[in-house]
Amino acid sequence: MIAVHDLTIHAGAFHLQGISFEVKAGHYAAIMGPTGCGKTTIIECICGLRPIDRGRIVLCERDVTTLRPAERGIGYVPQDAALFPTMTVYQHLAFALRLRKLPKHVIDQRVRELAETLGLTPLLDRMPLGLSGGEAQRVALGRALSLRPAILCLDEPLNALDHETQDRMCELLKTVTRQSSITTLHVTHDAREAARLADSTISLGD
Repeated sequence: MIAVHDLTIHAGAFHLQGISFEVKAGHYAAIMGPTGCGKTTIIECICGLRPIDRGRIVLCERDVTTLRPAERGIGYVPQDAALFPTMTVYQHLAFALRLRKLPKHVIDQRVRELAETLGLTPLLDRMPLGLSGGEAQRVALGRALSLRPAILCLDEPLNALDHETQDRMCELLKTVTRQSSITTLHVTHDAREAARLADSTISLGD
């Protein structure tokens, strides 16, 4: 589960105040609102990438407000995928596993499993420069899921994709999140996208 209590952030002229919501364990929630309303900021605070002025963030019954990002058990997919240009698809999927110094055979098994699930097996030796937008987002999703996190945060992951690729990614996200029962928070401005994916919607200000 994800619980945000009275979240307050000030950054220059921008501020969010008194944001509270809860996403039940295993549910898929969408954060919606106009550009500039703070959707991405909230995701970054939950992931530990941005400090907060006041409030609490509780994940899976654990207060993570002061924990570092790596200690929160979150898989994060940023809007631009943020792939490393000098790493292959295989290396991206193995990245977090190698950081934790897991055995080589365990890493390889998990990478192959993710690649099969996400349709990336033929692309494992490719570099990001040769990937389509949909392929890059699937790699970013696989990287986020590699350590089997309890929480998945997605920041407009379908925004830059054409309609056909968006449709395929929606079906993939539904399949992957339901199979793993992962609690998911998805930033979007697209009501159709939210309706297709989310069990509930969190609406921010006008």
